[in-house]
Amino acid sequence: MATLNFKGKTFVQNHHLSVKYHQLIPKKDKSLTDKVSLNDNLVIHGDNLVALKALLPTYAGKIKCIYIDPPYNTGNEKWVYNDNVNSPMMQEWLGKVVDKEDFTRHDKWLCMMMPRLKLLKELLHNDGIIFISIDDNEFSNLISLCDDVFGETNRFGIIIIKKQSKRKKVGHRVSSRT
Repeated sequence: MATLNFKGKTFVQNHHLSVKYHQLIPKKDKSLTDKVSLNDNLVIHGDNLVALKALLPTYAGKIKCIYIDPPYNTGNEKWVYNDNVNSPMMQEWLGKVVDKEDFTRHDKWLCMMMPRLKLLKELLHNDGIIFISIDDNEFSNLISLCDDVFGETNRFGIIIIKKQSKRKKVGHRVSSRT
């Protein structure tokens, strides 16, 4: 199996272990029912890395299906990696806005994704499945990262959806693509 290497990997590969546990506290005013329970469907507002860690005590190894839609890293998002990695040098590098001009944006994206995927793996049941939406900007990196985290033999398949172009009716029996 090939090894995935990227700038910052040594700093983030165990970062999920250093994230502090936080207690999930149900808020009755945010619930759709009078009975508020952590055993029902949940909507968690907050940092996703912290939220994933907060789910571990109750849901480790119990979740059968996970769907995530991470940033596609097109260079237009203007996101900042802010996971408080224990290295001032890494914090300075990761703390800058990621855009198209940033030649290390793929490394930063991998640094953001690795700890989250490792926590998701801990939450996933042995026969569970994870679906991840991504476009071609990070597709190959995501495949390599998932193989690294979940194991290459656990890859079930890849579903490719070709986006259809929209057609506008210009005249009688004439159409154009936009």
